[in-house]
Amino acid sequence: MSSTASQPTSSTAKVDFELRNGIAYITFDHVAARNALTVRMYQSLKSICEDLTQSSAARVAILRGAGGKSFVSGSDIAQFSSFTSGDDGIEYEEGIDAYFAPLAMLPIPTIAVIDGMAVGGGLAIASCCDFRIATPDARFGVPIAKTLGNCLSAGNIAWLVAHLGANIVKRMLLLAELVTAPELLKQGYLLATYPAEVLEHEANQLAERLMKLAPITQKSSKQTLARIIKNNLPDCSDLIRECYGSEDFKNGVTAFLDGKPPVWTGK
Repeated sequence: MSSTASQPTSSTAKVDFELRNGIAYITFDHVAARNALTVRMYQSLKSICEDLTQSSAARVAILRGAGGKSFVSGSDIAQFSSFTSGDDGIEYEEGIDAYFAPLAMLPIPTIAVIDGMAVGGGLAIASCCDFRIATPDARFGVPIAKTLGNCLSAGNIAWLVAHLGANIVKRMLLLAELVTAPELLKQGYLLATYPAEVLEHEANQLAERLMKLAPITQKSSKQTLARIIKNNLPDCSDLIRECYGSEDFKNGVTAFLDGKPPVWTGK
């Protein structure tokens, strides 16, 4: 998913992995940039999920951001500076879809533990998980209509609509709203909200509950749902090409990196 946060290239930005008592712990660690994802971090997530798919050691995966203040706040905006045409946007969105597909199709249940923001790529990762628990002050969205002026792939939007509903997705994409955890708890997107100090404990309790159930049934059920969502997606490459090839997108990226408000012209 396209992103909303910029960060410097950092050798310390990483995705940590630990397997403990049948639970795979995946942690996004780029605390200085609110856990915004570098390309290398996206690649690491993909590799970890591909390895988990081939292994029988883990029964559940828990995904969380390091530092206790943000899940994932987006990804590297500076990369867009090198885009020269709408075809770069097509390639980028195809790459993003490829990064997230192994997570969405994992054969084991997944839990996103969200404190702080789940924005842009963070919302995509949370939505790829089967269950989400969060602190009451967590916020969720894709405010690219306010920040960059780019767009999402058909696959990304279909996935968000399936989990959030079209009305909330429109608020996120067209109004650039960040939607609060209490609203998404009522809507059903979140399984529960907890104070930050018990969030990790509750995630482990949920994982233990999942591990007591039939793993092949869980795999069949979640992958059937994923295939239904991805079935017969329309070709929206013309819309992606127009958006990423626009002057608005170029100006949006420049303004974002310069710390200035963008001026939209519709061109």
